[in-house]
Amino acid sequence: MNLFRKKSIVELIQSSENKGASLKKDLGAFDLTMLGIGAIIGTGIFVLTGVAAAHHAGPALVLSFVLSGLACVFAALCYAEFASTVPVSGSAYTYSYATFGELLAWILGWDLILEYGVAASAVASGWSGYFQGLIGGLGVHLPTALTSAYDPAKGTYIDVPAIVIVFLITLLLNRGVKKSAKFNTIMVLIKIAVVVLFIAVGAFYVKPENWSPFMPFGFSGVATGAATVFFAYIGFDAVSTAAEEVRNPQKDMPIGIIASLAVCTLLYIIVSLILTGIVPYDLLGVKNPVAFALQYIHQDWVAGFISLGAIAGITTVLLVFLYGQSRLFYAISRDGLLPKVFSRVNEKTQTPVLNSWITAAFVMFFAGVVPLNKLADLTSIGTLFAFILVSVGVIVMRKTQPDLKRAFRVPLVPLIPILAILSCGYLTAQLPSTTWIGFGVWLVIGLVIYMVYGYRNSGLNRK
Repeated sequence: MNLFRKKSIVELIQSSENKGASLKKDLGAFDLTMLGIGAIIGTGIFVLTGVAAAHHAGPALVLSFVLSGLACVFAALCYAEFASTVPVSGSAYTYSYATFGELLAWILGWDLILEYGVAASAVASGWSGYFQGLIGGLGVHLPTALTSAYDPAKGTYIDVPAIVIVFLITLLLNRGVKKSAKFNTIMVLIKIAVVVLFIAVGAFYVKPENWSPFMPFGFSGVATGAATVFFAYIGFDAVSTAAEEVRNPQKDMPIGIIASLAVCTLLYIIVSLILTGIVPYDLLGVKNPVAFALQYIHQDWVAGFISLGAIAGITTVLLVFLYGQSRLFYAISRDGLLPKVFSRVNEKTQTPVLNSWITAAFVMFFAGVVPLNKLADLTSIGTLFAFILVSVGVIVMRKTQPDLKRAFRVPLVPLIPILAILSCGYLTAQLPSTTWIGFGVWLVIGLVIYMVYGYRNSGLNRK
């Protein structure tokens, strides 16, 4: 069995241009940057900051964000080189097909399905919580049975708001990538304005004594905090799934990936400093730390805007994850490793409509019925695994195809990719053993599917 057969970069690009299966090229560098910010700023800044400060890092949360940010910067440079060299849907899955061969490409594709699918479901559940809080403040309350995932002990059976938002976002995605990008840009501008409002108001209430002791849990707490808040950075890699729908991918893909990560890292560092400066870190273990901090300083009117910004922020995260998942299925299906229904493209909108609805059905099921409170770590380990393989891929491709035309080149190779591998590997080591077990089980299921269906139906096998 030839498990490591590869697709050449020429083949990958040609397959993306086949008549009847190509996507519409409608996006530019600004659209990509907004997609990246839309995916990154959401649950992380509005939820995880408080938990990480209260239980792991204390005021040194800012160092946790710097550590995670550095790991992501190194990985982002590697993604930018691949995205400008192989401007094809599928992100790290496609890059691995050209670098390591089919088996590793499938493993990475299956890993990314975990990242986008589970993350989208968890984000939809988070959106539901914020939405119910907002309408609850207006005196509107849904029946308890319809407010959360299946848990008879609490009287909840299905999360209807989570299902509805996934349905509406999928409707939007199927109207075309340009309309989706415009909606995303509006939502991103709203949430950036809200974050800037928090910074502008909160800066006047910072008490430096709240930053002491700065590192109450030691450096190990900072490292654990970095692994926890890494979830806040997940999403910039989803920009690379849009490669086939970009007008000038060689130039615009690196700009979109690096610019979105730079903007979000700067905002995270400033927000974490102000948050721990306003409220003593041990009081921040709440679900809405940013709004809580404003209530703590009696700025309730701003807290209302923060809740609105959180809903806008989580909506864009959901949009980008659903988008990324559907384009990943599209790329894997086009190679024959999944059924062809996933790569059918609507002639009018030039989007994979059937694929999007199948993706939505899975996400709606998990978001509406299955409790997902423990799956953030699974999403993180899946993403870190992808980052490590992409970084290794840059080193391998520089050796095996040194003359390949690269519109963007990672500086200081192999140093930068090695730093990405080491920093991402260090963060995976901070995750609990139960996460590793769950990840292992997921990969075993993926290998079974590949052996039963993917290997036999692969486009390379038919050749």
